Amino acid sequence: MWVRSGIIFSLCTFLPIALIFAQEAEVTGVVQDSTAQGIADVNVEVRGTGDGTTTDASGNFQLFLPAGTYELVFSHVEYQPDSQQISLTSADTLELRVEMKARLRVLEEVEVSGQKDEALRREAGVTTIEPNAAKVVPSAFGDFTRILTTLPGVVSNNELSSTYSVRGGNFDENLVYVNDIPVYRPFLVSAGQQEGLSFINPDLVGAVTFSSGGWQAKYGDKLSSNLNVTYKTPDQTRATATLSLLNGGVHLEGSSKNKRVRYLIGGRYKTAQYLLNTLETDGEYLPRFLDLQSYVSIDLDNDPEDNKTELGILGAIADNRYLVRPESRETTFGTLDQPFRLFVGYVGQEILDYRTYQLGLKLTHRIQDWWTTKLITSRVSTREREYFDLESGYRLCDIDIAPGSQNFNRCVNILGIGSNYAHARNKLEAEIINLENRHAMSLNRRNTLEFGLGYANERIDDVVQQYAFSDSSGYSTIHQSISNALDLNSHRLFAFVQNSTELNEVHTFHYGVRVNYWTVNNQWLISPRMQYSFKPVGLRDVVFRFAAGLYQQPPFYRELRDRQGELNTDVLAQSSMHFIAGADYRFIMFGREFAFLSELYYKHLYNVNPYDVDNVRIRYYAGNNATAYATGADFRISGEFIPGAESWFSLGFLQTKENIEGDGLGDIRRPSDQLVNFGIFFQDHFPNDPSTRVYVSFLYGSGLPFGPPESVRYRNFLDGPDYKRLDLGFSKQLNFRKEKTEENSFFRSLWLGLEMLNVLGAENTISFSWIDDVQGRQYAVPNRLSARFINVKLIARY
Repeated sequence: MWVRSGIIFSLCTFLPIALIFAQEAEVTGVVQDSTAQGIADVNVEVRGTGDGTTTDASGNFQLFLPAGTYELVFSHVEYQPDSQQISLTSADTLELRVEMKARLRVLEEVEVSGQKDEALRREAGVTTIEPNAAKVVPSAFGDFTRILTTLPGVVSNNELSSTYSVRGGNFDENLVYVNDIPVYRPFLVSAGQQEGLSFINPDLVGAVTFSSGGWQAKYGDKLSSNLNVTYKTPDQTRATATLSLLNGGVHLEGSSKNKRVRYLIGGRYKTAQYLLNTLETDGEYLPRFLDLQSYVSIDLDNDPEDNKTELGILGAIADNRYLVRPESRETTFGTLDQPFRLFVGYVGQEILDYRTYQLGLKLTHRIQDWWTTKLITSRVSTREREYFDLESGYRLCDIDIAPGSQNFNRCVNILGIGSNYAHARNKLEAEIINLENRHAMSLNRRNTLEFGLGYANERIDDVVQQYAFSDSSGYSTIHQSISNALDLNSHRLFAFVQNSTELNEVHTFHYGVRVNYWTVNNQWLISPRMQYSFKPVGLRDVVFRFAAGLYQQPPFYRELRDRQGELNTDVLAQSSMHFIAGADYRFIMFGREFAFLSELYYKHLYNVNPYDVDNVRIRYYAGNNATAYATGADFRISGEFIPGAESWFSLGFLQTKENIEGDGLGDIRRPSDQLVNFGIFFQDHFPNDPSTRVYVSFLYGSGLPFGPPESVRYRNFLDGPDYKRLDLGFSKQLNFRKEKTEENSFFRSLWLGLEMLNVLGAENTISFSWIDDVQGRQYAVPNRLSARFINVKLIARY
């Protein structure tokens, strides 16, 4: 099975490499003001490519580009930005004359059209993300999902992980699609440092939309969010190579001469060894994470102008191995008046190995000009192993804080001493097959009908052999003892129908329903959904958006397995009613367009399957014994605060609580209850030199709840510390194609970057270990994340 998948993937990946590279065309021009005087130091950027140049003292510029269609963006601090669309053929020469207008300090009424994203403005909860921003945001491993954490309502308090939660949900409640093909996360990963790279390769991304709630019926059955990523469809040959201390990769894209075959190929690796060495646990870290992807689109029509039928092929292989041999750990915690210190010595090792293969096919056919159908099929195979034997001995003491004492900052009183042992031989193999047929019919200029039918088969074999015990204060306690062999073979049916109606330029409706059936619990689900947008005639720059709907999440394998390792196949789907009201306001500031988005939301949840979170592992109760709610407000302002560099500020407020039947506690905080989250992504560049840039990523989140393990009374009773993280990036881009000379024509540009991660040196906490002293009192010992780290990065573009 695995060999056959590898052969198919290899053919899809490496066949396009033999395609012919395109020749380049020359673009020259002059940028002038209203008096026909040349403007020096104007930034000329080829949108979406990273290419560009600046004008000389006379306003002249020169670029060399492969054949294709481009948008040139002209910006200068003293002039209003301008742009021009150009189309080039091979070995062409194009001359341009651009006139830029001086900035005005007083602006009269300006009409903001927002042509490109006008349709998305009508959808509640939807945010568009500039793909290039995901490549430059300072982060440890260059994961695409790090840009999501700067959006309101999106929370990830772990820079070592690509997981995120949205508006009170958990990591398992997020839909992810790449070119309409669903993507899944690994099963056995329990800690962020064990994770490989997120599925999405930033070098291949062409467009991104993200919905934090209230999405349309045509998208799937989860409770919290929907991420739609579209990979690029290149029409010229390009390549990049990335190298840093923590990760690297290569990517190649291009097309055939007749443009009927287009291909993307990307390979990435991640080595977290240097960053993991900043953790409090000393030891030998040997992580290895590899990812290889390709997307090939083939025009199946004989007439290239027809373009009625297209086949898209997505292939991906992830080969990840995490090995650590811990040696010791020393953690100081508590307060200034009463500090404690925990010392732990280790013997043993932990190995996590998982390999995932995915192959997806999307056949798109335009039956008529008004009727398009898509046949989408995918197969995901994963093989995961979790082996560890760890023995540890610990000592807990309090510290002498008297400055003049001979024992200052030393242990003076032993509070607890003991040992722990953990053993696991867990194996999991899973295969998921999806098949879906979608149709979109433009009934007339103002009505679009969409409908589809799908089937999924899931086969999971899980062997759990795990136990753990501790010896503390003369007492031995068995914390866990599981030995099970579990298997699950299930079938799902799902369908949807929805209609989009634009009554006029003022009112727009999207309404539809989803139906879902699962053979394990024999539950039928019907989920109606509706969106409405209102654009007042007298307020041309404002769109008011409303959404309501029922979102039901049929259980997946993790949600069926309880804490004793048994499967409860009677678990029903969790259900959530979404109510969202918001506004999208576009305005002019500094002579440029900005957007301010605000949303209020309320979610009522029932048939809730409660859970606890330990690092990134979710431990479900495997029962529908709770009700819950989530309510809050999200705000975001975005635009070019600095010309030619989009930035944004996000602020979210959230309260989410649940009531578990029979515990007698009433409403208590859910594990994702974070009152405030604030995010910034900001770009700046030197005046008149956009090739030298600064990037700022800042995240703040108020404390998440936690409590002692296996304690019903004090579950989520305590408030964890706030999460604070500031990452800075500095870059310089060297463009080599201002002059087309033999010695520098191979590279388009060279991007040099320096990143300062966790600039504040914040000791952020991801979870707690609980230690007993000789009197039976429990201490919560924080497990902290990475410390300050300096990373260097190099990107060469062909």
